[in-house]
Amino acid sequence: MMRCAPSLTALAAALAWASAGQAEVVRVDIESRTPIPGTFGEAGAYELVTGRYLGELDPRDARNAIITDLALAPRNARGRVEYSATFALAKPLDMTRASGVLFYDTPNRGNGVARGDPDGHLHLISGWQGDIPPAAGVQSATVPVARHPDGSPVTGPVLVRIVDPPRGATSVPLTGGLGAGVPRPEPLSLDTRKARLVRKHRDDTRGAVVAARDWAFGDCRRAPFPGAPDPHRLCLKGGFDPTFAYELTYTAKDPPVLGVGFAAVRDLVAFLRDAPGAADTPNPVRGQVRWTIATGVSQSGNFLRSFIHLGFNQAEDGRRVFDAAVPQIAARQVPLNLRFGVPGGAANLYEPGSDGVLWWGMHDAAARGRGRTSLLARCDASATCPRIVEIFGSAEFWGLRMSPDLVGFDAKADIPLPRNVRRYYLPSVTHGGGSGGFALAPPPPPNGCSPPADPNPSSDTVRALIQATVAWVRYDTPPPASRYPTLANGDLVPPEAVAAGFPRIPGAPSPTGKLNPLLIYDFGPRFRADDLSGVIDKAPPPIRREAPSLVPRIDADGNETSGVRSAQLQAPLGTYLGWNVQAQGHGAGQACGFQGGFIPFATTKAERLATGDPRPSLEERYGTHDRFVAHVRAAADSLVREGFLLPRDAARIVGQAEASSVLVRASR
Repeated sequence: MMRCAPSLTALAAALAWASAGQAEVVRVDIESRTPIPGTFGEAGAYELVTGRYLGELDPRDARNAIITDLALAPRNARGRVEYSATFALAKPLDMTRASGVLFYDTPNRGNGVARGDPDGHLHLISGWQGDIPPAAGVQSATVPVARHPDGSPVTGPVLVRIVDPPRGATSVPLTGGLGAGVPRPEPLSLDTRKARLVRKHRDDTRGAVVAARDWAFGDCRRAPFPGAPDPHRLCLKGGFDPTFAYELTYTAKDPPVLGVGFAAVRDLVAFLRDAPGAADTPNPVRGQVRWTIATGVSQSGNFLRSFIHLGFNQAEDGRRVFDAAVPQIAARQVPLNLRFGVPGGAANLYEPGSDGVLWWGMHDAAARGRGRTSLLARCDASATCPRIVEIFGSAEFWGLRMSPDLVGFDAKADIPLPRNVRRYYLPSVTHGGGSGGFALAPPPPPNGCSPPADPNPSSDTVRALIQATVAWVRYDTPPPASRYPTLANGDLVPPEAVAAGFPRIPGAPSPTGKLNPLLIYDFGPRFRADDLSGVIDKAPPPIRREAPSLVPRIDADGNETSGVRSAQLQAPLGTYLGWNVQAQGHGAGQACGFQGGFIPFATTKAERLATGDPRPSLEERYGTHDRFVAHVRAAADSLVREGFLLPRDAARIVGQAEASSVLVRASR
């Protein structure tokens, strides 16, 4: 049942305005207006407007019909499907100082901040992930549950993988996605004979079935096995062993119609941009939005790719929603528009996401026999495509299967970019970029990984490219030319070639086996792979084959050579890796998630020779501290000229190099 459903009185009051052509947002409840601490340049003071909005969708509209199970959602008296979602909007108190640019900063797993902006831009976040339980400080959406017309439950197979459970734990929650996880749907039956639990060693593809009598849908934290019945927890007799992975398959019921989240974002942004508002539907930025830009990082960037691909950049009135989109470190589509989907997943085994269209340019995926298409095919047909600024780094190749985005599933040729797309590759960076600076002491290893974390930053380049995106939208000023690895230039090679050319550093790991393979799954006949939509009938899915994947070429130091190389990478203190190694647990020795690593150079030639390190030392590279700083300054100046670094960031980076202890003793 829908929470926060609008009253009949409120709906009646809204309908007079809705009949003007904006029926999708029927009510806006502004719950708070609070000052944002500080002042923001010439824009001055900002306020944060928070609340909840309610919308409704016409399931007969072709723009909505693509939503999986929308036809099975309950309808109101007007035949519409209702939903609601939270939002937070940061705006100048004095709107005459606003720039006219609205940024939609897509939340990642409900997390996001609407912030003040010295350039006067508006910043909006809202709920779109309908499986996240509502909580303070979390952006969430309330979406309907699919039911058959006779009221019987919609069912289907669900897979829950339990990897690295606490040793000896007898009970674990049934969740999906990263972080704390999101509760998976309830089983149709708690009878374990109607489900299947398998445990596997790392290299065991078949595993061993756990007898139905030895586990339960239950909570054993306060009671011995089988514990208290609980549809959201699994209890295992004898406890869990973290050297195994556990795979539970069961029949679930009552799938939320998660694809409504796409329409919820579409409707809110279109409302704020174009709607005049009314008493029950106040538009807090009425008439103030001229340009709209969507940003999304990682999962949120995947959301934007699917949002555009599925046609949601066309509002219900036919107009364009976003003028530009900036998906960052996003290699896949988001598994949102699926029955029992797990949008919080992250390219782990059996998780959908890399199965459909992944490229911006028109391409024939002959390896999958699906014909020519692209992420922009639908918006091209409706003339509603945004300008695209795509930014990603090394970890996306190694951990998130970026290769087909550039060269398809056969990896035989580069896929050309359309004129409205810019692509920027940030080489040798971890997922989201490192801490930056020039500290000689390496950062600590990421959680559960070894070696130390990759400090090579990406945020400085991203800031410059975001500013360039604004200029592209507002003034039609083209951003820098795309810069990324290609087959034509010899920048992309098989991972085996990188492993063969990687420097043999005593005690350091090798790239061998660190690539997350691109697996071709069979999810069943109702799975629409191109759109990452529909129904999964096979869980876990059979693996049909492994597709070829390419990665960026490296130099003699093991650092990548193509793309927008940061000042830190142009004046390196070590080898910056887009991969890392899991230190323990089920995947010990394999790739450690999407984390990058760092192997520092020796300071002096004598130290290098003593350890057998083939890479030249800092002393051999730079000679003195001042010459090191000169290298950094030259790199920063070049990046500013090319449009990949803002002058204020260049000054900070050079200052960090000057203040560093790199070769300070050798200079004295």
